Amino acid sequence: MPAPKAQKKSKKPAPEEPELPNPFATGKGKGSKTDAAAIAAAAAEAEKKRADTRTLLAGASWTGKLPQTLFNEHVQKQATWQKPDYSVRQTPNGFTGAVTLRQKNPKTQEITVLPPIIPPRPYMEEKGAQPSAVEARHFAATYALFRVCNMKNMAMALPPQYRDLWRGDFAELKKEAVAQGNGYLYEADPFLAVKNRDEDRRVKEKERADREKKRAVEVKQASVAVSMDGQVRKLDKGWAKAPKVEMGVKIRKEVEHMVRTQGTWNPHGIQLGEQDVQRIRQKLVSFGFRSSHVEEALDVCGTQEECIEWLLIHLPEDDVPAWALPENYLAGLALGASDLVREGRIKRLASAGYPRDVCAEILDGCGGDEGQAAFKLQRRLVDTGTGIAEADVPDDGGIEIWKEEQATLDAIFTDRYSAKGNICSIELEVRTPSKEMITVRARPSKDYPNTLPAISLEAPLPAYIKLSILRQLLSHAQHNLLGDMMLFSLLDWLEQEIPRIIEHPDPLRNIANATSVDVDTAAQSTTTRSKQRRHPRSITWTAHTPLSKRLQLDWTNKQSSPAQQSMLKVRQGLPAWKLRDRIVSTVTANQVTIISGETGSGKSTQSVQFVLDDLIWQGYGEQANIVCTQPRRISAIGLADRVADERCGRVGEEIGYTIRGESKQRAGVTKITFVTTGVLLRRLQTSGGSAKDVVDSLADVSHVVIDEVHERSLDTDFLLVLVRDVLRVRKDLKLILMSATLDAQVFERYFAGAASVGLVEIEGRTHPVQDVHLMQIRNMMGGYGADVPEEEGEEEGGGGVVDDWSMAGSHRAPRQEKPRKQYAQLGHDGHNIDYDMICQVVRHIDRELGNEEGGILIFLPGTMEIDRTIRALNGVANLHALPLHAGLQSAEQRRVFAKPPRGLRKVVASTNVAETSITIDDIVAVIDTGRVKETSFDPTNNMVRLTETWASRAACKQRRGRAGRVRAGKCYKLYTENQESKMAERPEPEIRRVPLEQLCLSVKAMGVSDIPAFLASALTPPEVLSVSGALDLLNRVGALEQNELTALGRHMSMIPADLRCSKLMVYGAAFGCLDACLTIAATLTVKSPFVSPQPKRDEAKAAKTVFSGPGAGDLLCDLRAYEEWLGRRAQGEPTSSLRRWCDANFLSNQTLFDIASTRSQYISSLQEIGFVPNRGHGAIPESYNRNNGNEVLLRSLIAGAFQPQLARIELPDAKFVGTVAGAIAVDPEAHTIKYFSRENGRVFVHPSSTLFSAQGFQGNSRFMAYFAKMATSKIFIRELTPFNVYSLLMFGGKMEIDELGRGLVVDGWVRVKGWARIGVLVSRLRGLLDEVLARKVDEPGLEMSETGIVSLVARVVAFDGMDR
Repeated sequence: MPAPKAQKKSKKPAPEEPELPNPFATGKGKGSKTDAAAIAAAAAEAEKKRADTRTLLAGASWTGKLPQTLFNEHVQKQATWQKPDYSVRQTPNGFTGAVTLRQKNPKTQEITVLPPIIPPRPYMEEKGAQPSAVEARHFAATYALFRVCNMKNMAMALPPQYRDLWRGDFAELKKEAVAQGNGYLYEADPFLAVKNRDEDRRVKEKERADREKKRAVEVKQASVAVSMDGQVRKLDKGWAKAPKVEMGVKIRKEVEHMVRTQGTWNPHGIQLGEQDVQRIRQKLVSFGFRSSHVEEALDVCGTQEECIEWLLIHLPEDDVPAWALPENYLAGLALGASDLVREGRIKRLASAGYPRDVCAEILDGCGGDEGQAAFKLQRRLVDTGTGIAEADVPDDGGIEIWKEEQATLDAIFTDRYSAKGNICSIELEVRTPSKEMITVRARPSKDYPNTLPAISLEAPLPAYIKLSILRQLLSHAQHNLLGDMMLFSLLDWLEQEIPRIIEHPDPLRNIANATSVDVDTAAQSTTTRSKQRRHPRSITWTAHTPLSKRLQLDWTNKQSSPAQQSMLKVRQGLPAWKLRDRIVSTVTANQVTIISGETGSGKSTQSVQFVLDDLIWQGYGEQANIVCTQPRRISAIGLADRVADERCGRVGEEIGYTIRGESKQRAGVTKITFVTTGVLLRRLQTSGGSAKDVVDSLADVSHVVIDEVHERSLDTDFLLVLVRDVLRVRKDLKLILMSATLDAQVFERYFAGAASVGLVEIEGRTHPVQDVHLMQIRNMMGGYGADVPEEEGEEEGGGGVVDDWSMAGSHRAPRQEKPRKQYAQLGHDGHNIDYDMICQVVRHIDRELGNEEGGILIFLPGTMEIDRTIRALNGVANLHALPLHAGLQSAEQRRVFAKPPRGLRKVVASTNVAETSITIDDIVAVIDTGRVKETSFDPTNNMVRLTETWASRAACKQRRGRAGRVRAGKCYKLYTENQESKMAERPEPEIRRVPLEQLCLSVKAMGVSDIPAFLASALTPPEVLSVSGALDLLNRVGALEQNELTALGRHMSMIPADLRCSKLMVYGAAFGCLDACLTIAATLTVKSPFVSPQPKRDEAKAAKTVFSGPGAGDLLCDLRAYEEWLGRRAQGEPTSSLRRWCDANFLSNQTLFDIASTRSQYISSLQEIGFVPNRGHGAIPESYNRNNGNEVLLRSLIAGAFQPQLARIELPDAKFVGTVAGAIAVDPEAHTIKYFSRENGRVFVHPSSTLFSAQGFQGNSRFMAYFAKMATSKIFIRELTPFNVYSLLMFGGKMEIDELGRGLVVDGWVRVKGWARIGVLVSRLRGLLDEVLARKVDEPGLEMSETGIVSLVARVVAFDGMDR
């Protein structure tokens, strides 16, 4: 059987040099002639393969060597290198190869093995895969050859395709490696390079350990501080252990420049009284500030704190009080200067008072020419356009004048005069206040004396005073001395004026140009521009205008058309038609009309048409503009379609709708607009921010119709409060309230004081509906599940027994255990839906109906249950199963109204959106699970959750009525009559069962000043404590400030989510981490996807850390796990395989699906408010995700979103261990790390957290953000994220400067040691960030992550304030 084997081998890629058979091997039954023939044949085959390989790699015309041969020859030339090893593996994209090099030490015989040589992973995934193994091997050889020979011109020795790689891709890879500090990879001797690299690392580790040891000693010794009043005080224990904050020189200059050029001072225009000015002046002078500086600050600022901030930002460092300086501060000290000549030039230039970094930048820009740099600096100080020279190379005439003047000065000043070349120095007789000497240095200009010489003043004076003297001197010379010898006059002027200028120096803003790195931008303030909103034109009730007459004529003509007559017959069959005149007369006579009607009465479709037809007939067609709110998008769309059909028109003309992200209406043409309640609220909320704006926003609306008022949603109750206030001002505005189950008296009493109220009640037109409860269903199913006693089923949530409405039965009990436990964690009351039972009921209904047409409507609590039901129904023949819920796109929602394909029965699995307003005409049977998901507030962790519970009897009555629209029907209730009797009569108003922070934000966004009073006027007022607690939290999270809405708060008010989640999403969109922040917010809303079975807790905890590494925090573990799950789904991994992967990693597949669904809802919300562009299908622009991989920034944003829920990490004193390389600090044990919160003192990490055993934290973290806190045997914190000091300063609570000079205090309790100026800079940077958020309100298309402010903030927190 040799032939088949040879044929099988031929399918594999041939190696470059195949091995020949061993001539000395003995073969069974083969003689020597046979062996010789075999050898010859193999040699011929090898030659053929070699030729094929050469052609494959280099083409038929190539006669040179191949890459593998060239690399092998290079290796052979190295005395100690071993033969290279080539490894090839197959990937989904093709074959990849790698080369491993070894070196043998001739003395010790030790073998050194390098890591495999292979291009970086991103390059390999994109370009590195090859079609065959032989090509992968030669590709790897080419790259390895480039790594060790890139300094040689070997490209021409390679085949063309590898020559291009050498000069192109590989050269770019080297550039990237060098830029990243990995240039050692491309050294000629890789073994020596790695050795040197390791040695450098050991040296740096030792240096780091020495620094840590020294720092630990300094911390112990740092026990005193200078307070604002100049007193030296001993630090208490709390301050001694506080973390220290530092800021790199480069990053500090960037922040200073941005704050000076873009900062806004006294934004509220506060005018200080004379007593306040005197008090602040005395206080600041006592703090060590100069009186003149204080006066300048008082001219700009409005409070004492703001004055301190202004002074610390604008004062030169050498004139800042001692308490505001960092420890061991030395002005102008340059450490580690390698170029002493350059440093000497910079020092001489800076001695005149210019900032050292400005001098360095300008000197480098002048190519190291000190003279040219001196003139450029002088030009920045006095840039008036004339008399300022650019260089110090005088012409022949100028040099003669200069020399002549020098001789005169030498004769006058004798010992006080000195010169070096063309530069002269003169000591003045006047002295500083401390009796120190003042020296003037001058160098000639090109056109002296027609241009000014370069002057510098050297004296132990503050830099800003020296620059003030110099600026006034040069200004005097420009106006009075040009054209003649001027040095003596300048010296005389200085003798006279220096004392005056020292006493009254220039304002700091006059010398800001010379002290700023960027010459093109001087200090200036920016003001926030408010966007002018245009309100619609008010209605003028003039009858029979030309447009009204035309509308009346068109309406009259349409009534006689056959199509309209046919529609009228249908409408006349509705109960509402009989009350047409009464409805119109009641609406006309009263400002508020309450219409109640049973399901099928036509109240929602007919009442608005009656009102419109009457207006047109009365000659007010032009003024008619009826806005009808619906609780859900599908209701608005369905009603618009139906009413447009009944009027023989098209949606978007006379009848239209507006929902989130979609609108079909025409201004001036559309007379009835169906909108969701949220859309109308958004119109009122964005009207301008005052009560008058709210009224004006409805100026063109004639009637407001609020449907389904009985649901008492938070939006509906909020809208009722607003409209009631509008009715008091606009007496011509009509309000119509409609509902199927309406307690009319409650609403009548509510509006009685504001307007006249009329009542209309419409009888229903439903066919008889038969109720079939659970026990009857069991009997019909032939005893399915009958082994579960009814009395056990009626126990509420107890004993682990299957509940009264679940038909799980004993044979399915094992499958029920796991989901029951998970549901309990989700906020579920323990009752589980039996999807097999639903399928059996559907089969029963289908058999009972036989050939009769008719659909089935199943009411389920949520989208997860809908998906599971549809999957279960897919196994039933002859069904057309469709989902229906608010999360679907409009086109998908409309599918439920269409007729099913021939031969199939329509089954709609729906949430409670189908209870009211939505009418699916062909429904004849309803299956009611009796369940609903409602928002609830969990006070233990201050979190909004979606909780599944029993529906109210009123809701179940609505569901039941859907079975009787077209004929007598049945309602199959998957619960007992006993359970139905225990249901609530009506759902509790949402305003009483949810946290009110979001509502308070929305109220504030509309300009309401007294929020408690406003909410007290609601139909059902919330509890007073709930309102006060909500306002307190809004202030702490940064949404409110001095009872005014911040820009961050305005954005948060638009997002329907928990405050912390909405804040996180705003930050994510602003900083380019939106995708990650959406996932984290969704995870917090649902729950962590990880499960932790009791017997395998340690394994489950270990599985978590695999996804993000130790010390990263719980939320990043959840994020990375979701991302990997999503990636596997996107690649089309089978569901069964995905579930096995989830089980192996202790993940809940269903929870991950819930997180994905919640993410989609949040994306829609962000797109609705314009915070994120709507690209369709939930797509997020790439620019919003550019920083998704920046974990330090992510942790900072999480910390900012969770504020004020943070704990301080207290690490034990560092311990060191001796090694060969020196003393090295060891990580502390987990139990020695302590955590402290403001409210509870010491708190503890929950054992379920990935940080429970952490010995350190990523990113130099010193604080811990937590999402939940619980008290058992101890007070535990959960859902943890560690973060660094700058994250606290940038996104934490209010920051204050400690008056005793010990550092900064954040949120009233967190202490941070550091330079006060850093705190001020960060505080002002936070203000600039808020201004960018404010711009986003007026400019929805603004991509914040591309702004300079956001970019700078991201770098500050990512690098913990240091230069990188």
